[in-house]
Amino acid sequence: MKHTNILRPLAVMLGLALSIPAQADTYDITVDRIRIDTGTFKKKGIGYNGSQTPTILKFQEGEDVVIRVKNNLRESTSIHWHGLILPFQQDGVPGISFNGIKPGETFTYRFPIEQAGTYWFHSHSGFQEPDGAYGAIVIAPKGGEAVPTQRDYVVQLTDKHPHSGSRIFRNLKGSADYYNRAQRTAQDLIEDAGAKGLKAALQDRKMWGAMRMMPTDIEDVQGFTPLINGESTVQNWTGIFKPGEKVRLRLINSSATTYFDVRVPGLKMTVVQADGNDVKPVVVDELRIAVAETYDVIVQPREAKAYSIIGESAGRTAMVRGTLAPSPDLVGPFYKMRPKPLLTMADMGGMMSGMDHSGMDMSGSDHSEKDMSGFDMSGMDHSGHDMSAMDMSGMDHSGMDMGGDLPVVPAKGAAGASFYAPGSGLIPTAANGGKFLGYEDLAARKPLYRDRPATREIEIRLTGNMERYIWSIDGVKYEDSDPIRLQYGERVRFKFVNETMMAHPMHLHGMWTIIDTGKGAYDPVKHTVSVAPGTTLYTETEVDAAGQWAFHCHLSYHMAGGMFRKVIVEGGPS
Repeated sequence: MKHTNILRPLAVMLGLALSIPAQADTYDITVDRIRIDTGTFKKKGIGYNGSQTPTILKFQEGEDVVIRVKNNLRESTSIHWHGLILPFQQDGVPGISFNGIKPGETFTYRFPIEQAGTYWFHSHSGFQEPDGAYGAIVIAPKGGEAVPTQRDYVVQLTDKHPHSGSRIFRNLKGSADYYNRAQRTAQDLIEDAGAKGLKAALQDRKMWGAMRMMPTDIEDVQGFTPLINGESTVQNWTGIFKPGEKVRLRLINSSATTYFDVRVPGLKMTVVQADGNDVKPVVVDELRIAVAETYDVIVQPREAKAYSIIGESAGRTAMVRGTLAPSPDLVGPFYKMRPKPLLTMADMGGMMSGMDHSGMDMSGSDHSEKDMSGFDMSGMDHSGHDMSAMDMSGMDHSGMDMGGDLPVVPAKGAAGASFYAPGSGLIPTAANGGKFLGYEDLAARKPLYRDRPATREIEIRLTGNMERYIWSIDGVKYEDSDPIRLQYGERVRFKFVNETMMAHPMHLHGMWTIIDTGKGAYDPVKHTVSVAPGTTLYTETEVDAAGQWAFHCHLSYHMAGGMFRKVIVEGGPS
């Protein structure tokens, strides 16, 4: 609910335009226990304003917002304003920004809106986000959209599972392949032998067996029902258009673990914004949206018929269909899922060179109910599982440090492929054989920062043990790590080295991430960047926000497993 402050129009009437503050609006949000119905199963969950339909907050660039959040849960909660540039005390991360919102309390956020674009918000406490605590943010620019449209829709994707987030994490810790429903079978071996010979097929099985991993380990969690704006395929979210109108689709991936490949069969998509920042328009047939990313795309349906909005998981285990139609009674056609991809040795980043786990200390200090500085565990259910065994201090990574050997991206290659290791099984292709968006296609519409040399470089090694379901940075779990310290005013170059077999969407709070695609001042500026398996990726950050911030993988269960850091920015504006 929104309450508009009348101070601004009154001041204008009185001729006080030179002294008035920015318009201040007040918004109310309640955090509630709800019943989620996906059309295929029902479950208990968490929602905002009593609904499984995501709340959409609509702001104006330049206004000062006041957001009152009432916690109706029996445990603490929080809201993080994902991608918004604001004072760190308003960032909504328990243990870093503030202490959280206790049951029954109302917390008031206050911050200026200094940007425009598509963003989202979610809980940063326990597993409340995968349990349903997420919404959308749409900020209108002062001068109007760079590319005007006649229709404007949020398309917020998520992966809703019958199990609660705490249960999923407990099951993954007990067996990392608990939810892997696509494990290789004897029939697959027979087919592989027919395709490449029995000796090669057996050798391939032997290598994967030696690593105690599987080429189907693309998604941590399967068996979920994907939703668009809180509705499954059978519930069929529908956006209305008139033939010939330009329609803006604000794509947001609010999933716990799932990357989606998005397309609108029969229509080209013009990408005009990435993570809230305008980019030079690029026409594509399909794009992959990592967890926590946003893309604005424009489509122009010219025929008076129903079109489908397809969100297909990158692992090809689930798909959701929404509809664009000239009337609400029409349903877009359904499309069959494409064949499941398989990881290759390129995605392993050379991990066969040796992983010695003999020194891993699985006894450790008790950190039950410990606040993971942004991953507030006070409401997490640890029953039946001892999480005190996550001490990685004894893990031998000597055979895993391939930082100098992993391919640097972007690299020359097929469109959309330059951010994956050569020969990767994850390289996407468009369903119609057309253009698939890659980071290398993105260029800022206008430079956000001047192009200047970095002050220094910091290497961030993304590490983990899939078999034990342990995730970390530089081989150290969050509780044992030191903060990353930055100096206000410097420009830092981050070298991400992904030594794991999974993609990691890395999110730095409070500051922008500039992906090095070789475009200088026109390099794309994002709040979340996906680092593909077995690759090295460079980004840069202008350190322009004082305070302390969270920095983590946005896959919910990787963040919980330890792939998290605190960033402290020392100094500040005079």
